[in-house]
Amino acid sequence: MKILVCITHVPDTTSRIAFTDDHTKFDSNGVQYIIGPYDDYALARAVELKEELGASITALHVGGPEADPTIRKALAIGADNAIRVNVQGEDSYHVAQQIAAVAKEHEYDLILMGRESIDFNGGQVHGMVGALLNIPSISPVMKLIIEDGVAHMAREIEGGKELVEVPLPLVAGCQEPIAEWKIPNMRGIMSARSKPLEIVAPIDSESRTSTLKFQLPPAKGSVKMIGADQVEELVTLLKNEAKVL
Repeated sequence: MKILVCITHVPDTTSRIAFTDDHTKFDSNGVQYIIGPYDDYALARAVELKEELGASITALHVGGPEADPTIRKALAIGADNAIRVNVQGEDSYHVAQQIAAVAKEHEYDLILMGRESIDFNGGQVHGMVGALLNIPSISPVMKLIIEDGVAHMAREIEGGKELVEVPLPLVAGCQEPIAEWKIPNMRGIMSARSKPLEIVAPIDSESRTSTLKFQLPPAKGSVKMIGADQVEELVTLLKNEAKVL
């Protein structure tokens, strides 16, 4: 069984976000990067499937050489090899085309990725990859069990969950609690240095969207503390200042 895990290279959630060039480009100076948290869940479940079924895992990233340390972390966690498509992803469709091209060449049984990246939060790539490969795409997947070539999944829906059975191959966008994050141990870190990381050229593809400008959310305003016995004042402030009543 061959598993492809697509990982993103995203700013740590504690990073301070800023923009340059009149708010048209992200300022990466001093920013710490990590594997996308949802991709971490996908990778963790892939490692469990590897242990259960004897699967092989390939980690895939679409981006430049600055992401190599992040890819090496995926190798340290349990991926057997890695591929980096040497191009900066311009939008979801552009990234999906690069992933689909690699998947077509290597014919993976299962493609796992996070339900969304935490930088753009588009949540579109898994669906596009499924469409480009003409295979099912399910998201967000909270539980995944593989038995006799069939994926048994629990998918989050509004007000509950949906149980789905789909024959392989398929694409799954993962989220918690599909697995627990795995921390690379020293043996994994050392072995990651010698695991193959293949750099491949991108396929010809055009972006369907463009970014005009980034904008930070407004700064938080001041806070007024109201005593528990000052109900009338609280109602007045909610009505006249907050204007929520």
